Amino acid sequence: MSHRFLCFFSIIGTMLLLSGCWSQKELTELAIITSLGIDKNEKGEYVGSFQIIIPSNVGGMMGSGNGEGTPFIVHTATGNNLVEVSDNLSKKISRKQYFSHTGLVVIGEELATEEGIMPIFDILDRDTDFRTSASIVIAENTSAENIIKTLTPIDRISAENVLKTMQYTQQRTGQNIDVKVNDLIRGFISSSRVPVISSMRLIGDEERIGKMESLQDTLPDVVIEASGLAVIYDGKLVDLLHGDKSRGAVWIMDKIKDTSIFIDWKEKKDAVTFHVIRQKTNISAHIKNKTPSISVHVEAEGNIDGLLVPVNLNDLDEIHRVERKLEEEIKKQLENTIQHMQELKADIFGFGEAVHRSHPKAWRELEKRWNEDHFPEMKVNVRVDAYVRRSGLRNKSFLNEVEINKDRIEKGDMGGEGEN
Repeated sequence: MSHRFLCFFSIIGTMLLLSGCWSQKELTELAIITSLGIDKNEKGEYVGSFQIIIPSNVGGMMGSGNGEGTPFIVHTATGNNLVEVSDNLSKKISRKQYFSHTGLVVIGEELATEEGIMPIFDILDRDTDFRTSASIVIAENTSAENIIKTLTPIDRISAENVLKTMQYTQQRTGQNIDVKVNDLIRGFISSSRVPVISSMRLIGDEERIGKMESLQDTLPDVVIEASGLAVIYDGKLVDLLHGDKSRGAVWIMDKIKDTSIFIDWKEKKDAVTFHVIRQKTNISAHIKNKTPSISVHVEAEGNIDGLLVPVNLNDLDEIHRVERKLEEEIKKQLENTIQHMQELKADIFGFGEAVHRSHPKAWRELEKRWNEDHFPEMKVNVRVDAYVRRSGLRNKSFLNEVEINKDRIEKGDMGGEGEN
């Protein structure tokens, strides 16, 4: 009998220790926030824009629910800090704010330039509900609220559109990188690297933002576009990199996944398209007479994707000439980016980290004024090795045949036509 009582009380005791479903949250009780936009108003208050999913409309897109109306709604609230902003938002919505699905944080350019963004991320880093794996972007030449409110026709939730566009652009052009909250925080505390994050801008009529009828046209009134990289120094936006400069930065940071390089040929601009399929960037640091220097070595392999002029890719010497031109073009882009950042006194490449790894004792002294004194004046040697691996379905373009025929006709060689 005592044995049975002991088993009974053991089972009861174990059940009391089980947590059960005490922390469960019903979907009907939650306001699921997919993205957060942060600006500042004329009063100096933070303006938070919260993109909240409407489950019935999103469900309709996937075959359930009615699917009518917008898939999300945007609520804004103000406050002197993000906690107060969140508290004031609770006065406008009937559900608990749920940040576990927040995958995107958008910062307005004006706020990032004038006020700085470091205090924002201290609060986000402390929030137990907020994921530090969320991505961050700067809203270039517009407010974060406008990015959050924009309706997009393919990915109807703009947060998803921004994330996919940024990631695909990184893979396709190499001019953006997907930076997470925890990456940015590590950049804030680093003495050897200045952080960068991607920037997004709006193309089109901003007065049409958030209007459902704008999705009915074949040409969208407003489009969110990946524009480049934002340089964040001491918590503030100090520069925006576009085009070759943003790609040069990503290249030196060894984050290029896929991109295209265009070179001039026979006085024709951008006549040869080289599609990079593999690349590797190695950075090495040197110290001589207490003066640091950096060597950047890039190896790039790829295919010829297109020609605007005849190039005989059956000729090995011709291929080598193409490779040399590619090396010159890539090197020029990288050197222009390095020179620009040295003028800005912002080491976004991780050159300081390379010095720290290879010369830790010397770094103790150099890190005190790395960006202010040493990085701007240091010598950087760039070496590029480019290799053409394939030329698509053709080695010899039909453009060569066209040129041969033109030369033949001009010389009067009719190929035997008219002879008896």
